[in-house]
Amino acid sequence: MSSARFSPAIAFILAVAVLDVMAMGIVIPILPALIKGFAGSEAAAGYWNGIMVAIWAGMQFLCSPIIGSISDRYGRRPTILISTAGLTLDWILMALAPDLWWLAVGRMIGGITSSSFTAVFAYMADITPPEERARGYGLVGAAFSAGFIAGPLIGGVLGEISPRAPFWAAAALSGVTFLYGLFILPESLPKERRMAFSWTRANPFGALKLLRSHPELSGLAVVNFLLYFAHHVFSVVFVLYAAHKHGWTPMYLGFALALAGILEMIVQAGLVGPVVKRFGDRRTMVTGLVMGSLGLASMGLAPTGLLFTLALFPNALWALAMPTLQSLMTRRVSESEQGQLQGANMSVGSIAGIASPLFFGWMYEMTVGDAPGVSFLIAAGILAAGALLAAFVSRRAALAEAA
Repeated sequence: MSSARFSPAIAFILAVAVLDVMAMGIVIPILPALIKGFAGSEAAAGYWNGIMVAIWAGMQFLCSPIIGSISDRYGRRPTILISTAGLTLDWILMALAPDLWWLAVGRMIGGITSSSFTAVFAYMADITPPEERARGYGLVGAAFSAGFIAGPLIGGVLGEISPRAPFWAAAALSGVTFLYGLFILPESLPKERRMAFSWTRANPFGALKLLRSHPELSGLAVVNFLLYFAHHVFSVVFVLYAAHKHGWTPMYLGFALALAGILEMIVQAGLVGPVVKRFGDRRTMVTGLVMGSLGLASMGLAPTGLLFTLALFPNALWALAMPTLQSLMTRRVSESEQGQLQGANMSVGSIAGIASPLFFGWMYEMTVGDAPGVSFLIAAGILAAGALLAAFVSRRAALAEAA
């Protein structure tokens, strides 16, 4: 399948990534403050923010392999469109939430509907040859970053007006995404390449069996877990820590998160392709993990808001790791198993997304009075461990392929 034939599809997939992540990024600067208003204290806000992220990840753990397998059976187009419509309704529910329990229900629905990312990645695998998938995933990652740039900026500004306004804006953007896809998106998976739906593969534990089908695939899945685990420090601690330690307002938080998105977009759109071409997937992946670790450690040790902001620059290079990790994994399964693989990967990320927010939320609650930056240092150590494992596993895979 030529890229020319599918250029409108690629454009739509990137637009979906931008708009969906924009819709989610809009609420990041304001959601912790809203939770704090319901919870009543800084420490309780850290605890409850961790729970909210864990609920979202728990639903992704359960639903990602199901949605991935459904897309293998019925196609990517209906899967993506139905999920996007559901996300629109979820933001409306969140906008109307009067207490923490409503927010929890909203995060539950959001976790289910946003599991369509499995179909998005599988769509990209459908329309790109194996040797170009690192670049393709880099483009998707760059689109995510672009959405993450605009979302917090809009959310920070709207949050100054009303804590509910960002949710309504997110609902509108998700609705636009659905209508756009309804008229633009073609199907990428021909009927002859579809796989019968099976609950054995669709349940999260059944999907994880695929990751045990090859020794290197299992090792790379563990690296994926560590990467997700470490970076949930951003979803749980970043906003609360920056507001508490450096006195940042929602608007300034929005600008800082937008800067993080800009840097990651530059890395994924501009650096992944050339760096992979020169050094290969393996070295690029390990380098990204090492630089991400250094960035997180710098954030935890930064005594001022300026140095905390500057630490975002080396940290952004972690974005080299995700597309190359994905690329290495897709080469170890068949074309008909790409949706299942993405579902399994999302399940791994969701397991990390359940455990990590609870851990970092608890850690922030315990250390907010004395050493709130400890969470970033722990995350840096976890990412460093991932770099060591990635170097070992990918080298063994390279030796096996050369034999």
